[in-house]
Amino acid sequence: MGWKLLAAAFGSLALASQARAADPPASPPPVEVMVVGVFHMSNPGRDLHNLKVDDVLEPKRQGEIAAVTAALARFKPTKVGVEWPADVVAERYKQYLAGTLAPSRNEVVQLGFRLAKTAGSEGVYSLDADGDFPYERLQNFAETRGFKGLLDEQNAIIQRQVAEEARLLAEKGVAADLRFLNDPERIKADNGFYRAMLHIGLNSDQPGVDLLSAWYRRNLQICANLLQLAKPGDRVAVFFGSGHAFLLRQCVTETPGYKLVEANDYLPR
Repeated sequence: MGWKLLAAAFGSLALASQARAADPPASPPPVEVMVVGVFHMSNPGRDLHNLKVDDVLEPKRQGEIAAVTAALARFKPTKVGVEWPADVVAERYKQYLAGTLAPSRNEVVQLGFRLAKTAGSEGVYSLDADGDFPYERLQNFAETRGFKGLLDEQNAIIQRQVAEEARLLAEKGVAADLRFLNDPERIKADNGFYRAMLHIGLNSDQPGVDLLSAWYRRNLQICANLLQLAKPGDRVAVFFGSGHAFLLRQCVTETPGYKLVEANDYLPR
C-alpha cells in the first residue's frame, strides 16, 4: 500500500511539473507613457498660431511651474522625452544639474528638466525629428482655387482656442492652461484642423495631402524615437507642443506593450 501511495505522489509531482512547464512565460511589464501637450513658454513664434506668454521666470509663474512638476512627479517617470535636438539636450541637461545653465524660459527646461531632476529620472532624452510643413503652398492653393473660406474657418477655430488658452493662463495660471491642452476631447477636436486640410486639393494637385503626409511623417519619426528609447517597465513623461498630442497618444495606444497615462490625472487643479 505504501508503494502505491508513493508512486501516486511521484505521479502527481510529475503532472504538476509538466503543467508548470506548459504555462506561458510572464508578459513583460508595459511601458507607461504620459504625453503632456505644452505651450511654448519662450514665445518662439514658430507656429501658425502663437500664444503670447508673459515672463515665466517671474516668481508667480515659477511657483506655478514648480507646483505642476511636483504633481507630475507622482507619475515617477524613469525617463523624460522632450522636443529638442539630442546634442542640445545632452549638453544643457548636464549644465542644469550642475547649476551652470543660464536662465531659460523654454518649456524643455522649465518642465522637462525640472521634472526629471525632481523625480530622480534616469535622464532627459531627445525625441524630436526634423520635418517639413508645406503650409505656404497649401495657403496659396486655397486662396487661388476657391478654398480660402474653408482655410479661414479652420484657422479661426484654432485662433479661438489660443484666445481661450490666453484667458486661462492669465486668470488661472499654468496648470489650468495645461489641463485645457491635455483634455482628451479637446485634443481630438484639435486634430480636426489637419483632417480638414484633406478637402483642399483638386485632381492630382493635393496640397492638403502633402501637408498632412509631412505632419504625419514627422510624428511617426517622433513615435519611432520613443519606441526605440523605452524598455519594458519604463515610465516615460513626454513633453511636446500640444499640436503633436493627438498623434503621439495614438502611437502609444496602438502599440502593443504600451499604456497611455492621462496627464490630467496628475496635473493640479
